Amino acid sequence: MAFGMMQPQIILLKDGTDTSQGKPQLISNINACMAVVDAIRTTLGPRGMDKLIHTQRGVTISNDGATIMKLLDVVHPAAKTLVDISTSQDAEVGDGTTTVVILAGEFLREAKSFIEDGVHPRALIRAFRQAALLATQHVQDSAVDIGGRGAAETRDMLVKCASTSLNSKLVSGEKAFFAEMVVDAVQCLDTATMDMSLLGMKKVQGGGLRDSFLVDGVAFKKTFSYAGFEMQPKAYDNPKILCLNIELELKSEKENAEIRLSDPAQYQQIVDAEWNIIYDKLAKCAESGAKIVLSRLAIGDLGTQYFADRDIFCAGRVTQEDLQRVAAATGAAMQTTVNNLNPKCLGTCKRFEERQVGAERYNLFTGTPLARSATMVLRGGSEQFIDEAERSLHDAIMIVRRATKNSTVVAGGGAIDMEISKHLRNTGRSIAGKAQLFINAYARALEVIPRQLCDNAGFDATDVLNRLRMTHALADGSGKHFGVDINNGGIVDTFEAYVWEPSLVKSNALTAATEAACLVLSVDETVRNPRSEQQEGMGAASAMGGRGMGGRGRGRGRARGRGMRR
Repeated sequence: MAFGMMQPQIILLKDGTDTSQGKPQLISNINACMAVVDAIRTTLGPRGMDKLIHTQRGVTISNDGATIMKLLDVVHPAAKTLVDISTSQDAEVGDGTTTVVILAGEFLREAKSFIEDGVHPRALIRAFRQAALLATQHVQDSAVDIGGRGAAETRDMLVKCASTSLNSKLVSGEKAFFAEMVVDAVQCLDTATMDMSLLGMKKVQGGGLRDSFLVDGVAFKKTFSYAGFEMQPKAYDNPKILCLNIELELKSEKENAEIRLSDPAQYQQIVDAEWNIIYDKLAKCAESGAKIVLSRLAIGDLGTQYFADRDIFCAGRVTQEDLQRVAAATGAAMQTTVNNLNPKCLGTCKRFEERQVGAERYNLFTGTPLARSATMVLRGGSEQFIDEAERSLHDAIMIVRRATKNSTVVAGGGAIDMEISKHLRNTGRSIAGKAQLFINAYARALEVIPRQLCDNAGFDATDVLNRLRMTHALADGSGKHFGVDINNGGIVDTFEAYVWEPSLVKSNALTAATEAACLVLSVDETVRNPRSEQQEGMGAASAMGGRGMGGRGRGRGRARGRGMRR
């Protein structure tokens, strides 16, 4: 009777759907994330190693966490979470991309043993989020405000923040040179908006790092030029600038239009009309009073020679980004027609010149009155080296930008991580139940940053961490700024050594890493759907074709076999 009353099996998902669930699936997701973390663990800190990644787009050498995570092309659905948090950290604060991935991986490593022992993931998630709130609050309490000082002192502190960011980069040998350049570039921007679109970077292969320079304005590479370009003036003082989004070139409309003529003389009228249209456009540009004409579309050889005869500089096919920066910095309004041009739509700058930079020629607009803008021109020996220098300076620029807008900093070199770890251990003693164990595990995970800094520098991590724990445990709190001494080994007061980072970087890294770990812990089942109907149809047709051919083959084989048997 009991067997007769059993319910029939209910199938809810498509045939071919792959499902994995339960504790093994959760452990598998954690292992996948830890494998990704191990791939970039050695890039952390001033002594971190670089990764050489070879893709279809070429070779990239970098130790920037966000860049490596993007190029790794992670396909595991849970491990992709780490790619997302490194990207968000890069977009939000610009630095700490490796830190956030390592922290998330260490939180999951600590949680793995609890999951294997049968702890419910929700209990871990609840405790980790509580620990993250305590940690971010302690970061704010430990932060030191460097604002409210004189201009010279504020600049000096921003230079130190930039130097800390550049310590772990490929250009660390010239960090003093680039830190000054980065601060100069950020201070060129409007302090209210800090619009990063007005800060450009151009790369010119050749020369050394110290040949790089900062342009207080807009600079871009000379565009493709037609006959007559060399006759145009290459320098102006206080010129009027016209920015266009139209083509100043003769257009042959034989592909786009059909004209039927009854008299051969009419053909000449059509040709004359085309010339009259282009000459009318060029005349209106010249009559506007502009001495520099820039266009996103082509300016042909006719227009180039026309402007050269009238001492006007022109450049066609200027990239959208560069043209927008010129328009924003000089006050020029982008024009889609040359009719009714008035002085209000023209921009201006103090100085325009074309300068030779290495093997390239660059157009420089300096002294822009409307919006402060800056362009960093980077020099270097190889393309990969300059690309990595650009990524390094981007991180430093974002750090200085954040420190300018949010002037609180914390001690780097693992000091703030050890201080938060001590605070969580002390606070955890007052929390009853299993949550105390989970918060202690969270605190233990934070020690991965100073430990990894030691490992990457070749120091004895156990010895350094023991000394750091002892120093941070001092009752008077005098050791709260002590971190790893990368240069000499051992420990050092990193705040006194000017190893600083904005508090926002650490707060964002803790929050993002905790959320990523909680997201992975909250997944207990993975469902992989079969291919779409269209793909199934194509696959079935292909399979049928294959079977048809195979069938014929098997038929012949069987026939031959039967014949031989007979």
